[in-house]
Amino acid sequence: MRAVLLRCPPGCLATAFGSFSASRNKLAPQSAAAAAGPRLLYSRNTMHYQTEARGRPHSPDYRIYFKTPEGKYISPFHDISLIAENEQENDLPTKKPKKNESEVLFNMVVEVPRWSNAKMEIATKEPLNPIKQDVKKGKLRYVANIFPHKGYIWNYGALPQTWEDPNHTDEETKCCGDNDPIDVCEIGTQVCFPGQVIQVKVLGILAMIDEGEMDWKVIAINAKDPDAKSLNSIEDVRKSRPGHLEATVDWFRKYKVPDGKPENQFGFNGQFKDQDFAVEIIKSTHEHWRALVQKQTNSHGIECKNISCNESPSKCSAEEASDVVASAPAPCASSHPVSPAVDKWHFV
Repeated sequence: MRAVLLRCPPGCLATAFGSFSASRNKLAPQSAAAAAGPRLLYSRNTMHYQTEARGRPHSPDYRIYFKTPEGKYISPFHDISLIAENEQENDLPTKKPKKNESEVLFNMVVEVPRWSNAKMEIATKEPLNPIKQDVKKGKLRYVANIFPHKGYIWNYGALPQTWEDPNHTDEETKCCGDNDPIDVCEIGTQVCFPGQVIQVKVLGILAMIDEGEMDWKVIAINAKDPDAKSLNSIEDVRKSRPGHLEATVDWFRKYKVPDGKPENQFGFNGQFKDQDFAVEIIKSTHEHWRALVQKQTNSHGIECKNISCNESPSKCSAEEASDVVASAPAPCASSHPVSPAVDKWHFV
């Protein structure tokens, strides 16, 4: 029998054998009055969390930090729970029947909105892990437009409290993890924004191999999407959205080619694995994350500062977290110009 998640208090790291459920930190939703403040220009509300931008957009110093409605800064990597708890009404949990594993909803941190090009990502090696734009060889990274696509073809992000462990070798592909939270492609109709936290239903998973590293791609849909009730498996996606899964494989295979890199490869002959398989992979990456924040494994440079994981040696106070954000560049309303070359189409 395999270890799975256990419902536990905020910050508790626990496993059990049995039902697959957990609770994220309980955060009261912010009122409209509280949201309207002097930092409205730089802040956004996202489910039970807020984001605060620092630095200048489209520049190397731009960061998106996360905080609770009470104003406590948190890590989206470590302090937002993997499992999304039931929605609440009047501060009381809604009564719902016990869920099986296929009905569990996961929190997703959106890094990149659909149709955009800037490669935004959780900064895993910075304190509090804000979202930043990736930089390679001193230049900001933008994904190429591979004809007929424009930028990312889904909302792209990560599941918090997961880690693809470079110390772990996958049994099937014989590849080690890529040292990041597990990636998610959200295929709903809404175009999200960077830093948005949404609840998603997992449908399947793709085993991408990126330069020899295991880089799983979870396929999911926003639980509030109009199509969420009718999409319950990867086969439902294949039947109701002809070409969508094939386009996803094609996109991941070719997106680095315009940068002079070879095509990416895939495990399982590029076939999507089902929901049950995906949940097992997610469980495994959550267990690897637990070992990471408890310093039971080589962290490979990952920054584990958090405010809620009681068993983590890297847990810090709210004041320490505030100091991290205070040291970041001041917010800037204007964006740095983006090169027109970002809009170029590439035929691969």
